[in-house]
Amino acid sequence: MKADRATDRSPAVQRSRARSAQQMTAITRAAYRLIQEKGTSFTTQDLTKEAGLALQTIYRHFTSKDQILLAVVEDVIAEQGAQIEASARQLPDPVARLRFYITGTLDSLRAEDHSGPQFITAEHWRLYQLFPDEMVQANQHFADLVERELREAADLGMLRPNDPAADAWFVMKLVMSVYHHYAFATAKEPIEDIAEQLWSFCLSAWGGESGPGKGQQE
Repeated sequence: MKADRATDRSPAVQRSRARSAQQMTAITRAAYRLIQEKGTSFTTQDLTKEAGLALQTIYRHFTSKDQILLAVVEDVIAEQGAQIEASARQLPDPVARLRFYITGTLDSLRAEDHSGPQFITAEHWRLYQLFPDEMVQANQHFADLVERELREAADLGMLRPNDPAADAWFVMKLVMSVYHHYAFATAKEPIEDIAEQLWSFCLSAWGGESGPGKGQQE
C-alpha cells in the first residue's frame, strides 16, 4: 500500500531501523568477544555489560541466548566467506579460485589456538538441530561460490563437473567435515598438506589436472 511505502521512507522509521541494526551488531560482537574469553558459558548479565545495552534491549532483538549464538555463527561464516571471495578475485581463472576456496577454508586450523574453529564446530551442529533452515542458509554462500566457479570452469573446458549445483553442495559438506574434524582432532601432518590432499581429491573428481598452470599456485 502507498501508506506503507510512505511510512518506510520516513526519516523517523529509517533512523529507528538504523539504530536497531546498530544494536544488533553491538550485541553479536559483544557476544563473540565473550565467547573468545569465556566460551559459551557467558550470562546475559555479562552480555549487557559487554554490549553496553539494557537487558530489555537485548531481548527486543533476540528472544534467547541460542538466537544470539546463531547470529554470531552466521556472522562469522558470512565474514569468512566475504573475505575468501574478495581474496580470490585476483586469481587468474576459476580453477585457481576453486583451489583457494577449498584450501583457504582450512587456514584458521593452522593456528595453535583452535578456540575459534572449535566454537564454530560445536555450536554448528547444536544450532543445526534448533535452527536448521537458518544454518542451511548460512552455509549456502560457500556452495554458491563453488558452483559459480565450477560452471565457469566447465564453460572454459578446464573441468568436467557432473552437476555443478550438486557437486558444489557435496564439496561444501566435505570441506565442512574436514574442518570440523581437525578443529578437535590432532593432525598427524601439516594442515597445508591436508588442504592440498583435499583439493587434489576434488580436482580429480572434476577431471582436472594438477600442477602449475592447471589451477595450482606456483
